[in-house]
Amino acid sequence: MMLTGDNKQVAKWVADELGLDDYFSEVLPDKKAEKVKEVQNRGMIVAMTGDGVNDAPALAQADVGIAIGAGTDVAVESADIILVKNNPKDVVSLIKFSRATYKKMIQNLIWATGYNIIAIPLAAGVLYSAGIVLSPALGAVLMSASTVIVAINAKLLKYSLED
Repeated sequence: MMLTGDNKQVAKWVADELGLDDYFSEVLPDKKAEKVKEVQNRGMIVAMTGDGVNDAPALAQADVGIAIGAGTDVAVESADIILVKNNPKDVVSLIKFSRATYKKMIQNLIWATGYNIIAIPLAAGVLYSAGIVLSPALGAVLMSASTVIVAINAKLLKYSLED
């Protein structure tokens, strides 16, 4: 969606050019936060990108406020994320990065949980009667290996962004 103070014809043209689903045009600066709230009331999560003083209330109202780094101080202070470059396309990269980061977090959580579900009972001696014993020294080595695996998987995040 696009939220702009521009007239309807310009807003429609830009929205069509960008392939946007919806747009709000001729929105007065003091009404931008209300429009963000309106979209939130539809059950949507809102990330607002802006750079001006008039964007600050909407940036603060949004679930995630994204300020263009070259914008005004008040916009930068109101935002959760500041884009260093003056390029709105970086928002797309930001979304890809956040999705890839979340995916890595889930992978690492699954690995660590699975490892602990198996290793902790073994270290506690659950299978002692079957002759399977995990010595404390081996447990420490496996725990260190698990930590290294999680760290390597996190480090691979930069390669998943190149896809």
